[in-house]
Amino acid sequence: MCGIVGYIGNKQAYPILINGLKRLEYRGYDSAGISLLDNDVRIYKRKGKVSDLENFVSDKDISGKIGIGHTRWATHGEPNDINSHPHSSMNGSFVIIHNGIIENYSRLKRKLQDRGYTFKTDTDTEVLANLIEYIYIKGKVSAEIAVRLALSKVIGAYGLAIICKDEPDKLIAARKGSPLVIGVGDGEYYIASDATPIVEYTKSVIYLNDDDVAILGQDGLTLKTIKNDQLTPKIQHIDLDIGEIEKNGFDHFMLKEIFEQPRSILDTFRGRISVDKNEIHLGGLHEVFPKLVTAKRIIIIGCGTSWHAGLVGEYLFEDLARIPVEVEYASEFRYRNPIINEDDIVIAISQSGETADTLAAIRLAKKANATVIGICNVVGSSIPRETEAGVYTHAGTEIGVASTKAFTAQVTVLTMMAIMLGYHKKQITAEDYKSLINELNDIPAKIEKILTYNSKYLEVSKLYKDATNFIYLGRGYLFPVALEGALKLKEISYIHAEGYPAAEMKHGPIALIDEKMPVVVLATKDKSYEKVVSNIQEVKARKGIVIAIVNEGDETISKIADHVLEIPKSSEELAALLTVVPLQLLSYHIAVLRECNVDQPRNLAKSVTVE
Repeated sequence: MCGIVGYIGNKQAYPILINGLKRLEYRGYDSAGISLLDNDVRIYKRKGKVSDLENFVSDKDISGKIGIGHTRWATHGEPNDINSHPHSSMNGSFVIIHNGIIENYSRLKRKLQDRGYTFKTDTDTEVLANLIEYIYIKGKVSAEIAVRLALSKVIGAYGLAIICKDEPDKLIAARKGSPLVIGVGDGEYYIASDATPIVEYTKSVIYLNDDDVAILGQDGLTLKTIKNDQLTPKIQHIDLDIGEIEKNGFDHFMLKEIFEQPRSILDTFRGRISVDKNEIHLGGLHEVFPKLVTAKRIIIIGCGTSWHAGLVGEYLFEDLARIPVEVEYASEFRYRNPIINEDDIVIAISQSGETADTLAAIRLAKKANATVIGICNVVGSSIPRETEAGVYTHAGTEIGVASTKAFTAQVTVLTMMAIMLGYHKKQITAEDYKSLINELNDIPAKIEKILTYNSKYLEVSKLYKDATNFIYLGRGYLFPVALEGALKLKEISYIHAEGYPAAEMKHGPIALIDEKMPVVVLATKDKSYEKVVSNIQEVKARKGIVIAIVNEGDETISKIADHVLEIPKSSEELAALLTVVPLQLLSYHIAVLRECNVDQPRNLAKSVTVE
């Protein structure tokens, strides 16, 4: 959840650290801090945004060619100056920054207190700093050994960057459960939670695995395990353009990413579908495809927006391939002793590829010998490395905390999988196979058209920005989209919103309908269209406000709804990719009008790497 950046080399570290923290602020923005090592170790930290830290250090000594920085999403200890990272050990020998949770910190803290250690903060990170120092002083060992021995006593997850005052020529990085990447330059090294702070300096990176410890010095890099096994670093090339992590003229990253969806969907199926040859080819599934064809059950796991994408996948696989599907919250799946069979296919969905609950669910499924497939956006992340096969979404970097283009890219991948599988299982005809491929190919252009109506979404948003509640309704493929629309509104505007299957409204939620309640209804032409019209009439009979998403040229709903937002026609199977875009724009505009921080909504962070 937190963002880590570090540097050792021949340049001044501060500009690299502060720019890196700005790039990583989407991972947490409760507080920020840096530590610089020159002749001595200096720590500067502040509650609030990276800009608050930047103002605080404007008159401070920021020299030094070694440094670490941190932007925090609070887990242990409230967000304040004291609990901000970096944290120093009691005697000042070590300064560390940490992403993750030390689960046994209370027991470790008591033992250290028994040995005379005192604590200034409420954080688990300070406990780890003092544990490393205690071993370092008591055992008279090197900083590297002290770190490795301390981590062998830790239960939990961590991404760490560590400075030792007495060994001022090195940085130490370690990872277990929280992502960490090392950038390799010319006589210099960078540490970061992901590649975004590194890409402007180097395209050569090393992705740390769990239990890896990296010792970085100007004379080179050493990579080991916690148990002191020597490792050979695997340097990889990252394909990330600096423009992907800039706003490029948009007011917010979220708006930029909404408008990037035609391209991100195209990039997701580019080279994978051939309209001319009427075929879909997903190379990442080649080895496991026979198991997919014969699967008796598919289990889809994810969290948040990825779970909603999985729900769309459930409709797709059951409808097109006739395979039973269960969609599980990863956080529940891992704890409820699920029944997993060896012939099950488990599909894990995650934008970041680092979601802690999803990774734990993957490990549970692998332990049961199920076949595990990953769908994620970040090359080199943990999920692709822990799954047998998978498909990258190619959505590009998503900075906005509220996911938009990642959702449509995930649904695009699931759509391709279901169409391909249905055809090979002879559940859809060659004609339907060709038709669906052609329709998928047309989706980017249709979204481009939807985006031209942006001003209309703004006008509707102005009318309902002060509403206190929203209801979203959809049926079939569009029920998960209703859930996703409600989530987007909650996340960034702080308005209470709930998504329901339209037919379920009369089983309770209809009691909430009055003249102040906006109801967003997904009402495209499909087999449940007439039923949805009836649901709209039920809302209007109780004086509710209806905002309807309909196909172009709809003449029925336009006569009864308060507002009609048109989208191009598509097949039922692909409607989720189109209908979600107006909901994203409504949420965005309402949040902006309410003066909410769209890209960094309160209490949220982008990549949930802790439980």
